[in-house]
Amino acid sequence: MTTIPTDRDTDRALKAKHRALWASGDYPTVAAELIPALGEVLVEAADIRAGQRVLDVAAGSGNAAIPAAARGATVVASDLTPELFVAGRAIAAQRGVELDWVEADAEALAFDDDSFDAVISVVGAMFAPHHRQTADEMLRVCRPGGTIAMINWTPQGLIGNLFKTMGPYAPPPPRGATPPPLWGDEQHVRDLFGDRVTALDAHRQSLVIDRFADPTEFREFWKRNYGPTIAVYRHNAADPDRIANLERDFLQFLTAWNRADAPGRTLYEAEYLLVTARKR
Repeated sequence: MTTIPTDRDTDRALKAKHRALWASGDYPTVAAELIPALGEVLVEAADIRAGQRVLDVAAGSGNAAIPAAARGATVVASDLTPELFVAGRAIAAQRGVELDWVEADAEALAFDDDSFDAVISVVGAMFAPHHRQTADEMLRVCRPGGTIAMINWTPQGLIGNLFKTMGPYAPPPPRGATPPPLWGDEQHVRDLFGDRVTALDAHRQSLVIDRFADPTEFREFWKRNYGPTIAVYRHNAADPDRIANLERDFLQFLTAWNRADAPGRTLYEAEYLLVTARKR
């Protein structure tokens, strides 16, 4: 297992910070209102079947874990932020499916080697700060011949550019961290998994988001619900000028990316990389 190049206290503080970030706002609402289809897209691409043992890494409220369980798989939904499991359990109950919810760090998964038929993640594992560690762990817990499947936002897509827009206002990243959207770059993924996988397939697809009346409403949705956006605003809260500039840049970004051709509506295409591979 690869070791993160930080001391234990620093790493513990980093994990606590990440847990608090994703517990802020309302990520289950983001998952339910912006990306509800992505879980089923990944489960279909991974060919999840009844009887398989499946691990969803950084599962959040179960966007992929619940559709996998609905297919009859035995599913473990793992996440560093167990606060998100409350919504996940409620959704699972509504759909009449059962699965296990386990607090676990994507960079140090609390599971045995070779213990899952499929290891999956929908825009979740990509946010663990140390990409190599995350890739190593996903491969470690997957059995030989098993499936690795991920959906990751691309650097050049809507969410990648959301992070670029917030970048000048964000706090410095932790030492050794790699930008999350790099997981949406095919070559980066191939470099991470290397010859430890076979039949790696990666291609770009897009998700349409068209539920907002205007870019301002969309900006307010991010500010209210999305942990990384909330963290950036909190980081600048004591500086009204920076907040004003952030508000301006955020709105300009969302206005420029709006593809709707009529007033009173929006249409955004959020590009992601769909990755599937077999562990060698």
